[in-house]
Amino acid sequence: MSIKAKVTLVGAGPGDPDLISLKGIKAIEKADVILYDALVNEELLDYAQAECIKIYVGKRAEQLSTSQDEINRLLVDYALNYGHVVRLKGGDPFVFGRGGEEIDYVQQYGIETAVVPGISSAIGLTGLQQLPLTYRGISESFWVITGSKSDGSLSTDLYLAAESKATVVVLMGYGKLAEIVEIYRQRNLHNLPIALIQNGSLPNEKVVLGTIDNILDESIEKRVGVPAIIVIGEVVAKHRSFQHIKEKALAL
Repeated sequence: MSIKAKVTLVGAGPGDPDLISLKGIKAIEKADVILYDALVNEELLDYAQAECIKIYVGKRAEQLSTSQDEINRLLVDYALNYGHVVRLKGGDPFVFGRGGEEIDYVQQYGIETAVVPGISSAIGLTGLQQLPLTYRGISESFWVITGSKSDGSLSTDLYLAAESKATVVVLMGYGKLAEIVEIYRQRNLHNLPIALIQNGSLPNEKVVLGTIDNILDESIEKRVGVPAIIVIGEVVAKHRSFQHIKEKALAL
């Protein structure tokens, strides 16, 4: 029987295994090979067939345990030799997940491709915290920006976003929090609300709220680490725990 090569990119969501789509689970169940990232909850692998080959190609923060070029080659090699490969990625494959690059590479070899969208941490984690990215009279739009470009530098889009009233969500940017804060300080937005969400949707989730002026101290005090997203904007004040920050500021 001839092998039918196929690669399906599946978004696993922000962490909680229950946040993957039913279509995503069905793809996992049919996979001959699964290549999965560090931010994927490994409980999802339990849906795979017993004979399915599972390969960890972890990518976390700004570190790669497997290079992107190698991942691209593995997708093609396993598809041609085993059949249906599921590329299981945290969040959504097309939101800073390099899904577009992987699809482009695979399609060069005439291999069938498909995509199952996932819940991006940008909208999933804020939603779980009941933080509306848009809110009538407060925020008319939102930006989702990478905190670090491929060369390691801060995205210049952050400077543009800071000039707007939009909600700004920064992914993979916690290591550059001080630089991001400085951009807003230079624009005299010292009291602008900001939130840090670490390990969002998981049992060890940590949420730290503050303002541009005090978030660095808060992040150190609360021992925030990666993976974490940054949310900046007036809508952060809608968080149910933000009232005590307002009261603390008034008391100073």
